[in-house]
Amino acid sequence: MAFGLSPKHTQDIPLDNLTSGQFIVIAIEAAKKLEWNIGYMSETGFIAHTGFSMSSLSEEVKVKITDNIANLKSECTGNQMVDWGKNKENIENLVATFNKLKGSFSPEQLTQKFEELKPNLVSKEQDLLSQPPPTTKEKITGFFAIFKPTSGYFITPIIINLNIAIFILMVITGVNAFLPNNESLIIWGANFRPITLEGQWWRLITNCFLHIGIFHLLMNMYALLYVGLLLEPHLGKTRFAAAYLLTGIAASITSLWWHDLTISAGASGAIFGLYGVFLAMLTTNLIEKSARKALLTSIGIFVAYNLMNGMKGGIDNAAHIGGLISGLIIGHSFYPSLKKPDFSNLKYSTIGLLTVFIISTSYISYKIIPNDIVKYGEQMKSFFSMESMALDIFRNQIKTPKEEILSDIKNRGLYYWNENINLVNNLDKLNLPDQIHNRNKKLIYYCNLRIKSFNLIYKAIDEDSGIYKDSIQNYTRQIETVINELKGK
Repeated sequence: MAFGLSPKHTQDIPLDNLTSGQFIVIAIEAAKKLEWNIGYMSETGFIAHTGFSMSSLSEEVKVKITDNIANLKSECTGNQMVDWGKNKENIENLVATFNKLKGSFSPEQLTQKFEELKPNLVSKEQDLLSQPPPTTKEKITGFFAIFKPTSGYFITPIIINLNIAIFILMVITGVNAFLPNNESLIIWGANFRPITLEGQWWRLITNCFLHIGIFHLLMNMYALLYVGLLLEPHLGKTRFAAAYLLTGIAASITSLWWHDLTISAGASGAIFGLYGVFLAMLTTNLIEKSARKALLTSIGIFVAYNLMNGMKGGIDNAAHIGGLISGLIIGHSFYPSLKKPDFSNLKYSTIGLLTVFIISTSYISYKIIPNDIVKYGEQMKSFFSMESMALDIFRNQIKTPKEEILSDIKNRGLYYWNENINLVNNLDKLNLPDQIHNRNKKLIYYCNLRIKSFNLIYKAIDEDSGIYKDSIQNYTRQIETVINELKGK
């Protein structure tokens, strides 16, 4: 069982009495026998991809011949950290099948088959296997290399470091490392409709670097690391940074549109955006065909699984979907400039147009998203003020004449409770979350209890009678119960 950033298994075997061409022929026949997809062939070896199955998201198998030694390597293409022995099994199957086929061909047949392969082989000048530059994944040779910017892997570690640094600062200042409270998240820049729409638009960006606990951070940073290793070498620094920020904004505005009272934070919206960019690229010919198929399967499964997992609740799936869709759009928009890398003006003009498009659509959405919760909060100040004035009539009434008390109950107390009922009924017409609509029902019930209580108190004072005492106390108990429910007790 291999474990790591990209689990792999390697094995060297000598050519013995075979030429490199003869070995390649037998190895290719063995790969075909195993039903692997061969996408790259040269005089020094080939690259194949295994099929998708319940036990595998497809692995890349590379055969490279150097100095009469064949190096066989199987490496996971998906973002799994453990291969459960699949890579070792691939190499063992390849060797076993190779040995079975070895005696099936005469030297003449092998020579002939190699000649037939030659038209499909990559030329020596273009052979990636003969002088392969190290891939970005191969540059990450140690744990600390993950955090160090390097060629082809520059923006990804900067974003990872920034996310981690912000989290460390949060914890140092007293924020809970495992489950930050809502107040802490809002202070540090989380996305929250009532506040974001009140002029704090910058939360659309800051929430993309903020995390709700260490486990949330670790999961997001692993997903970012994986997609960054694969995608940034293709996009380059500028496109990759633009993709992260623009899809992050699109994800935040989608979350803002969808959720009324959800406090949203995390890089996952932008990360889904990067996966969307990568999925878009995998539908083009920018990536080698056999690798494209394997990556499309593994990335597609990863995205689908996380979207379905997000439907359970407690996860901002709206941000994921917004990031993914904007990523698909941005990925396809990058295609012309990626096909013509020498035209730098095309690259920058594409990024500029995408920036204008995302920012303008986000601005329009920002302006038209209703923020009735803030209106509700402002109007509820009037509710509490009238409630206070209604209850104030019972203070200092020892020396107050009976007629004045009765007048206050009728003209002030009952008046303000009825006004509060009208106020809440009007507020209930706003675009509000279900929990606030339910709260409004309790407020109306509360006001009606107060009205019934005040009417009995009026009768008790007017008739100078104690027969209403038990009924008044019963209403008082009901009122206290509703107040506790409204306070969440």
